[in-house]
Amino acid sequence: MTNEFNEKLEKFQTSARLGGGQAQIEKQHTKGKFTARERIEKLLDSGTFVETGLHVAHRAIGFGMESSHPASDGVITGWGKVDGRLVYVFAQDFTILGGSLGEAHGRKIAQLMDLAYQNGAPIIGLNDSGGARIQEGVDSLASYGEIFYRNTRASGVIPQISLIMGPCAGGAVYSPGINDFVFMVDQNAYMFITGPEVIKAVTHEDVDFDSLGGAVVHSEKSGVAHFTAPDEDALLNQLRWLLSYLPSNNLTPPPFISSSDDPQRLTPELEQIVPIDPQQPYDMHSVIEAIADGGEFLEVQPDYAQNIVVGFARLAGHPVGFVANQPGFLAGVLDINASDKGARFIRFCDAFHIPLVTLVDTPGFLPGSEQEHDGIIRHGAKMIYAYSEATVPKVAIILRKAYGGAYIVMSSKHLKCDYNLAWPQAEIAVMGPEGAVKIVFRKEINASDDPAVATLERTRQYREEFANPYLAASRGYLDDVIVPGDSRMRLIAALESLREKRQSTPARKHGNIPL
Repeated sequence: MTNEFNEKLEKFQTSARLGGGQAQIEKQHTKGKFTARERIEKLLDSGTFVETGLHVAHRAIGFGMESSHPASDGVITGWGKVDGRLVYVFAQDFTILGGSLGEAHGRKIAQLMDLAYQNGAPIIGLNDSGGARIQEGVDSLASYGEIFYRNTRASGVIPQISLIMGPCAGGAVYSPGINDFVFMVDQNAYMFITGPEVIKAVTHEDVDFDSLGGAVVHSEKSGVAHFTAPDEDALLNQLRWLLSYLPSNNLTPPPFISSSDDPQRLTPELEQIVPIDPQQPYDMHSVIEAIADGGEFLEVQPDYAQNIVVGFARLAGHPVGFVANQPGFLAGVLDINASDKGARFIRFCDAFHIPLVTLVDTPGFLPGSEQEHDGIIRHGAKMIYAYSEATVPKVAIILRKAYGGAYIVMSSKHLKCDYNLAWPQAEIAVMGPEGAVKIVFRKEINASDDPAVATLERTRQYREEFANPYLAASRGYLDDVIVPGDSRMRLIAALESLREKRQSTPARKHGNIPL
């Protein structure tokens, strides 16, 4: 009898793990997509996956649903390990009812989220779904609501990561929207509130899936996607790389990895990378890579708001978050999108004990009526709020320009940065010398015999007397002025001194960030 029961169980498990059947599996492969189980197998360390809810099935009736109750209800849930560290993962199975979310499907995800929350481990969603299961009506919508609530509760407690590996439409997009990071694979992944057919019916606009909500759109225009890759293998490898920088939860430190890169290593090459001429552009990535352990830098949202660079690296083996202006794109100005991108990244790092390193080279905020009308004041204030709120170790170096409000915003001493440095060529002023001279000395210049010569002379004088780091250092707004070659060494030393930083926060329910 025992063997009979075992055989029955084994037969059920074999059938259940085929999902919607071999024909549906081949259909996934034809589209260049892995199945839900293949994705989990590729992501997790070999042999570590423990599945939950294999026997779960829907209980819907009507619309023909009563005739079929596939096991797992279109979503694979469970836990396993990535590089030896616990993670919880769910993968929607498009071979079963198009991966659509019904009551049981949503309940499985919600229960997994509860486990991740109470056990302090990241939760990873592999999304490939037709959206809400129409046949289950309000029960499907209710399940989305249960998931959204748990996303919000877990925010800042455990890392939440979504991989979009197929369609993700309607209510399904909001869970990834709340998550900390969103990955999208090229070609097969789409995210949108309403699809092309509905848009055409309502607004008469002709738009295809790619141009409406493809990976390029969300990585370059909307900023919804943080990472993209040409195929699923590359996307899963990117995810593993990201996880290597992240702690499991908000009560554990980020993972330390011993580095062979000497913490006393000097960086004289920075003097060649960064031109002395403040008007000449350069690539900030080269600066970060020169400073980081082994030159390794994982950039977040590399194709969105490229005038600011954010991402993860290590200094002396410890993860840090870099926030840096990009003089090679729009001269490194701060605008609406850059402010949103920077503020969101700063707040993530603060929530998970990842120190912040800020590299400053910006002429200020982007002027213009379009920026003003779209709310640059509100959006720029997010950066102020994020830096001021952050209690993790904060260190900053002004490389060249730090003008006006942007000087204050970029982790200045006034926003309680712990350690502020500048290079000798740094210019700190209300505005650039050229603009300042035209205002302050306008009458004198206009009255001179040669206005051009007078402008050049006053600009030189202003730069020497005011637009330099020494006045700010004399006020205590900078802790030191250093040569570029000492940058890595000084940052590591500062962060080491701040390792056990403790800072109390006001007793309040929460602040009101200008959203």
